[in-house]
Amino acid sequence: MRTTAPHKHNSYFEIIYLSSGKGFHYIDSQRFEIFPNSVFFVRKEQMHYWELTSEPEGFVAIVKKGFIDQSIDKEIGRLLLQLSRNAVLQLKNAASVNKIFQLLVDEIEAAGNLSNTVIEGLLKALLAKIQARGELLLTGRKQDGNGLCYQFREILSQEKQLKNSVAHYADKLNTSPQNLNLACKKEMKTSASVVLSEFIINEAKRLLIYTDNTVAEISFSLSFNDTSHFVKYFKRFTGFTPQNYRASLV
Repeated sequence: MRTTAPHKHNSYFEIIYLSSGKGFHYIDSQRFEIFPNSVFFVRKEQMHYWELTSEPEGFVAIVKKGFIDQSIDKEIGRLLLQLSRNAVLQLKNAASVNKIFQLLVDEIEAAGNLSNTVIEGLLKALLAKIQARGELLLTGRKQDGNGLCYQFREILSQEKQLKNSVAHYADKLNTSPQNLNLACKKEMKTSASVVLSEFIINEAKRLLIYTDNTVAEISFSLSFNDTSHFVKYFKRFTGFTPQNYRASLV
């Protein structure tokens, strides 16, 4: 289809790489001309549509939130967060990106989308290559890259030991919890506490899956003073107790 109606993808992040094609791509009412070897990034809350004047060639990667949540490698989430600041990048050398995209296609087709370890490795390589090879086009302004909520998420993505306190991170950002909450509602359409809870729950899941740490040890590492509070917190967001979540993966 060369022309599409404005629409959103509410459950996934989209990376569109076009090795060829002509026309325009609209993201949140901003028009971007399509050039060879362009990579577009569409966040799940963004409206976008196409007006193509020739048949395009390339790949589309649909990255679902659940895949990132279960990933052992936090670098993937960090790279996605950084790249999501851009509407479009143009690749200086696209050969390696083409190869990695094709390897991803081959792996998913061969493994029936079950070989997550290999797919995670290829996705990380793809994102790193795009970041290294991509240049911001003159028309490709960054998307809310300096927003307070973006900075909040950037800190959380790099944190070695998360703290369950919005006030702690507001202080790091030299703002108040109220201002941080307002920024998240404006930029992400959600509260600062929900943004923080996503990082905490994802880290808790990784620790439950990939370590032998007790629930009490995981609770303490995530700055919960009371293990029972952590258990209730985890169940509220996942529907499982930590013990049941770990047992369900065996």
